Amino acid sequence: MTRIVSTPRLSLIASLLVLPMTATANIVETEDGAVEITEMLGDLTEPWGIAFLPNGDALVTERDGRLLHLTEGGAAVEVSGLPEVWAEGQGGLLDVMVPADFAESREVFLTYSKPQDGGQAGTALASARLSDSGTALEGLTDLFVMTPGGTRGQHFGSRVVEGPEGHLFVTIGERGNAELAQDLSVHNGTTLRLGRDGSIPEDNPFVGQDGAQPEIWSYGHRNPQGAAIDTSGQFWVVEHGAQGGDEINRVERGTNFGWPVISYGVNYNGTPIGEGQQKEGMAQPVHYWDPSIAPSGMAFHSGSDFPAWEGHALIGSLKFNYIAVMDPADWSEVQIESDETLRVRDVEEAPDGSLWFLSVGNGAVYRMTPAD
Repeated sequence: MTRIVSTPRLSLIASLLVLPMTATANIVETEDGAVEITEMLGDLTEPWGIAFLPNGDALVTERDGRLLHLTEGGAAVEVSGLPEVWAEGQGGLLDVMVPADFAESREVFLTYSKPQDGGQAGTALASARLSDSGTALEGLTDLFVMTPGGTRGQHFGSRVVEGPEGHLFVTIGERGNAELAQDLSVHNGTTLRLGRDGSIPEDNPFVGQDGAQPEIWSYGHRNPQGAAIDTSGQFWVVEHGAQGGDEINRVERGTNFGWPVISYGVNYNGTPIGEGQQKEGMAQPVHYWDPSIAPSGMAFHSGSDFPAWEGHALIGSLKFNYIAVMDPADWSEVQIESDETLRVRDVEEAPDGSLWFLSVGNGAVYRMTPAD
């Protein structure tokens, strides 16, 4: 049975619940030296996304429909005013993003699986104002809702990042309907480029093309659960393949990444996928994993805390329980693996340069800094 959570009906007492912060630390050795990992908040139910306010506070989503405001002082306050979410399978309350102008606008963005007619659900993007007290979302508005997503519970994608020109990039999985990732008349298996108000930029690649959805920026994706902008302003996604074939993709305007026509993976029963690994007119990944690591979450490090990792991508692994630190020069990989890195769902850099990540396996938020 589908479970729908309606956060706005939570009681005032629940919405103002204050949770204690823990502060246990562990020293972990990596190929590039030791790091210290500190638990900042535990007892979470499937944490999914994390974003930082300018003062160092963090917003953390839980997939079942809860948003927490983790203050720098160590308390976590539950935020009210969330949308109704379709909390089924991989769906629910998903990503959260704080834009660069938050200090002036107090605007935040959320992605979530929105209930649709006929028992369906699709990825949606919403915006709201975080109240001055930090305990409520005000004026929540849907900016985008995908074409009917379907009744299946997988492949929502659902990262949102702010581009260098202020546009919003949103990732959407193909919702378990692989062939739709090649169909521009729907949003399945695409990345989107939107204005801050949900408007469609006139220079999007498929604006004016008959039958195409004008929000689409790229297509042929399977399930992009990580996305980030690097220091040059380039947009990247990391996505799940099938059995093998997880990919890192450098996303350019109008690119077709080929799913399910080409893939470096195979079906779960071992049979081939599509037409092979390459086809004219379809882009190649810059890197792929085989076997799959189930990548989720992506961030590029400024190098402020870890100079050796300046410009490197950090990507969580849901399958093998580590964080991959990837050098874009050759996509070589250093692994951060510890008791804390169980099913890493998201990775982000905080304003102070520290690296934070979410562990689904531990139900916790962690902060990573260089070990003394």
